[in-house]
Amino acid sequence: MVWSWIHYLLFVLVVGYALFLFYQTVYHRYLYIKMGQPPVRPFDWRMRVGELVSQVLGHKKLMKDRKSGIMHLVIFYGFIILQFGALDLIYTGLTGGRKLPIPGYPVFGLTQEITAVLIILAIGYAAYRRYGEKLKRLKKDWKPSIVLYFIFFLMLSVLLSLGFERIWSGHEASAYAPFSSMIAALFGGISTGAAQVLFYVFWWAHLVILLSFLVYVPQSKHFHLITAPINIFLGRTEPVGRLSKLDLENEEAESFGAGKIEDFTQKQMLDFYACVECGRCTNVCPASNTGKVLSPMHLIVKLRDHLTEKGAAVTSKSPWAPAFAFPMGNAHSVVHNEVETQWAHDGITDINPTLAWQKETWKPADKKPEEMELIGDVMTEEEIWACTTCRNCEDQCPVGNEHVDKIVDLRRHLVLMQGSVPHEGQRAMQNIERQGNPWGISRNDRSNWKEEIGGIPVPTVKDNPDFDILFFVGSMGSYDNRARKVSRALVRLMNEAGINFAILGNEEKNSGDTPRRMGNEMLFQQLCMENIETFQKYGVKRIVTADPHAYNTLKNEYPEFGLEEVEVLHHTELLDQLIKQGKLTPKHAVNERITYHDSCYLGRYNNVYDQPRDVLRAIQGVELVEMERSRENGMCCGAGGGMMWMEETSGKRVNVARTEQALLTNPTMISSACPFCLTMMEDGTKMKEVDDRVKARDIAEILEQAVFGDSKLSEQLTVQEV
Repeated sequence: MVWSWIHYLLFVLVVGYALFLFYQTVYHRYLYIKMGQPPVRPFDWRMRVGELVSQVLGHKKLMKDRKSGIMHLVIFYGFIILQFGALDLIYTGLTGGRKLPIPGYPVFGLTQEITAVLIILAIGYAAYRRYGEKLKRLKKDWKPSIVLYFIFFLMLSVLLSLGFERIWSGHEASAYAPFSSMIAALFGGISTGAAQVLFYVFWWAHLVILLSFLVYVPQSKHFHLITAPINIFLGRTEPVGRLSKLDLENEEAESFGAGKIEDFTQKQMLDFYACVECGRCTNVCPASNTGKVLSPMHLIVKLRDHLTEKGAAVTSKSPWAPAFAFPMGNAHSVVHNEVETQWAHDGITDINPTLAWQKETWKPADKKPEEMELIGDVMTEEEIWACTTCRNCEDQCPVGNEHVDKIVDLRRHLVLMQGSVPHEGQRAMQNIERQGNPWGISRNDRSNWKEEIGGIPVPTVKDNPDFDILFFVGSMGSYDNRARKVSRALVRLMNEAGINFAILGNEEKNSGDTPRRMGNEMLFQQLCMENIETFQKYGVKRIVTADPHAYNTLKNEYPEFGLEEVEVLHHTELLDQLIKQGKLTPKHAVNERITYHDSCYLGRYNNVYDQPRDVLRAIQGVELVEMERSRENGMCCGAGGGMMWMEETSGKRVNVARTEQALLTNPTMISSACPFCLTMMEDGTKMKEVDDRVKARDIAEILEQAVFGDSKLSEQLTVQEV
C-alpha cells in the first residue's frame, strides 16, 4: 500500500514538473514572438483549413522527397496511434496490471506493437539518410541525433514493458502480440516478481523518456511539432506573388523594413520557430547551389537564434527549461554541418561552399543580444543581396515558411533607411526613376521597336481607343534588342489571330517589379500609381504581357493599389487560348528537340506550367523533353530579385548552372517564356560555347515560325540588328 502511494505521488510530481517546464518554455517563446509587429494581411480560414489538411495530414510538401516523406509519414501517424497505447500503458502501471476497457483489445494491442516496430525501422532509415547516405542538406552534429535516440528508446521501452507485463500477468504467447511474445519467450525463465520489477523499470523509463522529449521539443527544432501546424494554418491567403504594402505616408513610422528583429511581424517570427532545419530550402536555392553565401535555412535559423537571445534579454525570461541545464550559448547551434567534397547528383550544383561559409562565420557574438545589429551582426549584406526571389525555398518548405518576404524586408531597410545598394543595382533603379527603364535610355524611345515590323500596324491607345487588349510591352520588350524580337513575334501572332490590341507607347512605364524586389518600395509605389492612372484613363480591361515579372506585379500587386476588374494574361496563356479556339494554326513543322525552362514568376508565382507546354505540343515536329528540375521544382535562371542588373561576384554563375542542366537533355533548342530567362539562357549557351547548335527561343518565336513558316526570320532580324 505504501509503495502504491509513493508510486502515485512520484507519478504526479514527475508529470507535473514536466508539464510545468513545457508550459514555461512555450510561454517564454510566445512572449518573444509578441515582440513582433501585428500581422496585417487578410485571412481566409476555409482556405487555410484545406492547406492544413493537405500539408499536415497529407504531407503534400514532404512527399516532394518521396523517401523522407514516407519515413516521416510512418513516424507521424505512428505517434498518433501510439498515444492511445501510451495511455493504456500508463493506466496499466498505475492500476497494477489492469488494461483499459477497449473493445477488441487484442487487435488494438497488435496495432500498437506493429506501429512501434515500424517507427523503429523508420528511425533507422532516418539515421541512414543522415549518416549513411550523408545527404548534404542534413546536419550531422549531436543535436539532430538526440531525437533519434529519444524515439528509438521510447519505442524500445514500450516493447520491453509489454514483454515483461506479459510474463508478470502470466499471458501466453499470442499472434496478436508477436513482439511482446518474443520478448516474453526470451526472458521466460525469470519469476513473475522479477518480471513485475522489470516492467516498472521500463514503465518508468518510458514515462521519463516521453516527458523528457516533451520538455526538449519546444527548445529544439522539434518545436515544429507544435508550431508547424499553426504556421501552415496562418499562412498567406492572398497571392503568393504579393509582397506586403508599406504605408510610406505614416508619419509615426520610425523606420521602414526590418532593421531590428522586432520589425518582423509575429507571423514571420512564427516561421522562425516552425523551421525543422531539414535543409530542403538550401538544397534547391540557386544561390546556395552555386556557391553564394546565402542559405535560406541558415537565414531562418540565425534570425530564430537572435530572436531567442534578444527575447530572453528583453523579457528577462529564460528560453531554456530547466535553465540550469541549458547555458545561453546554446542559441548558436546552427551550422555544425559536416562538409563533404562530392558534387550533387547532377555534377552541376554544389551547396558545400555555402555550408562551409555558414559554419565558419556564424559563431557566438561578443556583443549583448540587444546591442547586435540585425544587418551586419546577424545577416550580412552579401547574403541579403544574393537572393533571386525565386520562391523555390518556399515551395519546398514542409512547414510553410516564407523566406522571400523577410529578405525583401531586410532590403527595404537597407535601401530606404541606409541607402545601401550594390552599385549596379543603384544605377538600374536611378535609371528607372529618371527614364522609366533600367538602362537609362530615353523614355521617348520606348515605342521605337514597333517601327521594325514591316507592314504590321502596332497602334497606340490613342490611335485605337476601342482596343480589347492592352499589350503591356515592358522595359525588356521595349528596349532590349533580344527581347524586342519576342515583342515583334507576339504582335505578328495577335495580328494574325485578329486581336484588337493597342500599346501605351511612350506613356508606358516600368512595372516596378525590379525596384520592389530590390527594396525600393517608394519607387515601386510611384510607378504603380502612375501606371494605374494611365490604365484607368484609357479604360483598360484586359492586359497581355510577355514579361512574367510584370505579369505577376500587374495581376497580384496592382489590385492592392486600386487596379480593379482588369484581367491580366501572360502571352503564353493568350497564345494557348488562340490555338485552342482555332484562331492560330501552327501548320509548319518545327523539327527541334526542345526543353522548356520554367520562369519562376510564371510557374511558382502564378502556377502557369501547362500553357507554354501546350503551345509547344501543338506544333508539328517538336520533341518536348523535360529537365530533371522542371515545373515547380525548376531552378531559377538567376535574373530575379534585381539580379538581372547586378554582377555575380562569387561562385558559379546561376545561368550557367541552369544551362548545363538544360544541356543534359541534349536539346537543339532551349525555350522559355520570359525575356529575363531568355537572355540568361542565351548567355549561358554562349558561355558554354554551344550557341552554334543549341538555340534559345521564346515560345512566341517558336509559334511564329510554326504559323508563318519563316524559319530564317530570327537570323534576318539578327542581321538587321547588327
